[in-house]
Amino acid sequence: MSLLSIHKVRKSFGSNLVLDDFSLDVEAGECVVLIGASGSGKSTLLRCVNLLETVDDGVIELDGADITDPRIDTDKVRSGIGIVFQSYNLFPHLSVLDNVTLAPIRVHRVPRDLARTQALRMLDRVGLADKASAKPDELSGGQQQRAAIARALVNSPKLMLLDEVTSALDPELVGEVLDLLRELSSEGMTMLICTHEMTFARQVADKVCFLDNGRPLEVGPPAEVLESPREPRTQEFLRRIRL
Repeated sequence: MSLLSIHKVRKSFGSNLVLDDFSLDVEAGECVVLIGASGSGKSTLLRCVNLLETVDDGVIELDGADITDPRIDTDKVRSGIGIVFQSYNLFPHLSVLDNVTLAPIRVHRVPRDLARTQALRMLDRVGLADKASAKPDELSGGQQQRAAIARALVNSPKLMLLDEVTSALDPELVGEVLDLLRELSSEGMTMLICTHEMTFARQVADKVCFLDNGRPLEVGPPAEVLESPREPRTQEFLRRIRL
């Protein structure tokens, strides 16, 4: 059984159909990279998986449970999913450590001392142990994004969703975030990632999914989708981003 199973999901905003009978399976420990033009539905898909958007039709199952069932406890579902956006969304008035411990203490009721110990361990894991007392605006963009990833990881999610996490970074800072994602993938973290970083997708993804008009037009290993795409639309997209 797949850890995440998306079956014939449809999502519209008014008359704009964003996801059109979208289906995709993500196995435990798998890194699946979503690629496609802006507006193809990548970010909306992640928001639907994290229940930030309600699907119009179809089913999303996480670990065998239908999380699109309206009777589902959304807070419980989200506690098992980590999500990181392209903007860091760190609270500017809190230290890095307080940003990371906020959810464990307030939402998961982890004792403060234990939450701080776990957070410091996670900050060390992402190379920010020496920045625990700093405020977000004292960090570089890459450091802020790594802090946001630490905040998502500290709750031990079964699934990580990452939405263009390098798009707001200066080119010289992209590498440090991608290196961290490579490490997470090598350790078996299940990840669904939206990115325009084709080199990263080629190196790290177990599977690449090319979205076009809300549909998974082509899905397969990176060597197939990125090097020998079958669909003319995939070929056109890859040719344009390589120019």
